[in-house]
Amino acid sequence: MSETQRKSPSSQEPSSPVPQGERSDGQGTDNKMSKRSSMKQMKKKPEDFLFGKVIGEGSYSTVFLVKEVSTGKEYAMKVLEKRFIIKEHKTEYVHREKEVFAMINHPFFVRMYFTFQDMDRLYFCLSYARRGELFEYLNKMGSFSLEQTRFYTAEIVSALEHLHGKGIIHRDLKPENILFGDNMHIQITDFGSAKIIKREVQNNTNEDSNAGRRRNSFVGTAQYVSPEVLTSKTTYCSSDLWALGCIIYQLLGGLTPFRGRHEYEIFQKIVKVDYAFPEGFDPDARDLVDKLIQLDPTKRIGCEEEGGYGPLKTHSFLKGIKWDDLINQKPPLEPLNKNRDNDNLYKDLKPGYDEMHISQLLCKVEVDDKTDCMHEESFDNMMTEQEHSELIEKQKRENIYHKFVENHLVLKQGLVDKKRGLFSRRRMMLLTEGPHLYYVDPVNMVLKGQIPWSRELRPEAKNFHIFYVHTPKRTYYLDDPDGYALEWVKSIQEVWDRYFGTPKVVKK
Repeated sequence: MSETQRKSPSSQEPSSPVPQGERSDGQGTDNKMSKRSSMKQMKKKPEDFLFGKVIGEGSYSTVFLVKEVSTGKEYAMKVLEKRFIIKEHKTEYVHREKEVFAMINHPFFVRMYFTFQDMDRLYFCLSYARRGELFEYLNKMGSFSLEQTRFYTAEIVSALEHLHGKGIIHRDLKPENILFGDNMHIQITDFGSAKIIKREVQNNTNEDSNAGRRRNSFVGTAQYVSPEVLTSKTTYCSSDLWALGCIIYQLLGGLTPFRGRHEYEIFQKIVKVDYAFPEGFDPDARDLVDKLIQLDPTKRIGCEEEGGYGPLKTHSFLKGIKWDDLINQKPPLEPLNKNRDNDNLYKDLKPGYDEMHISQLLCKVEVDDKTDCMHEESFDNMMTEQEHSELIEKQKRENIYHKFVENHLVLKQGLVDKKRGLFSRRRMMLLTEGPHLYYVDPVNMVLKGQIPWSRELRPEAKNFHIFYVHTPKRTYYLDDPDGYALEWVKSIQEVWDRYFGTPKVVKK
């Protein structure tokens, strides 16, 4: 991946996405100066940490497990690329996420300890939720028991009551964003999509009240997104309560309530509230889910219009919950990963996070035949016309996608999710001679188009799954479900080099 020329500190962009200002202690100038001096001495830098492995990926960030060199303490380090944040206009989201972390003070949320930055990146140092994601447990166990579902529903409700009391809407509540700490209590994370409600006292009209409770934009994950977000791009605090209803359903039933072959079909079911309960679903849980998955956001149990969190916390499904003592109760779930020793991760690693270290971490991904690399080796090495013809004939016989590539030799192919706007489509991506990048609907076996090649085309990996293909008129957002984004970028770059970097030579 090519890097733009780095600027000197004096020529750096004038407004960093997250400034390094200190909080005022309110005790006078001398104390402030003393505190600033102390904080400067304590200011962290990448060289203070060993970066062990990737433990999470976001749309504009990567989360690493790190160990602080001086203390040996492990953290989750969220690393954000300034260049990408500025280019994709994500500065507001970064500021908001940092502000949310500063506002919340509750044991059921991931904690931010400190932030720092260097010339190229921002670093958010977060508490490490060692026991993994709720999503992993659902995949492993299939579903939760009634006792487990009741306990963790109570913890999520407690967390949301605190969050909404602070005027914050999470907007992307889902099992992947609910983590487990050492003691198996939840720690909710990922506030990149959160909204902070600005309660400006102007007048008491309903219009102004609604303006304070909602914000316009689409965010979230298809299976958990509320209907008002889809129909009016409006988010309420009760949009999180809809997601809670979906999670309770999934914990007990093993599947999400709204399912379909693609996102559009899921969205259609959501706006019609078209779902059904599996046989044997607990009646109290069913009643609670029905009261949360309400089309009208003002009719959901737990929202202000329905009396706030009181009726939700006293619902029959949550009977017997000791709300004031949840954090001290023993969770009814055993950890999947009982081994806490990560020392082997840090062997032979040097502190810091430079370009060489990034490459070493990313290259730990193992490559197998899940993404079909067909003829890259033959393409890289010069081949005779006879050899080329034989490969084309073999491709005609064995590759069902040959008919879409205009008799070009396929160099690499694999399934990717091609994203645009609200939707993503599963496509078979075909990298061929020419050069060409075709994408085909693998269900209906229809060629949907191709990414135009030019000297300006540039591939870029965001993480193991997500990669971009930049063209002069559009950036294609692609997601490899098997995690081979780096291999795609490498292959596309090699083809670009062959056609636009050095002259292509074919032996006669």
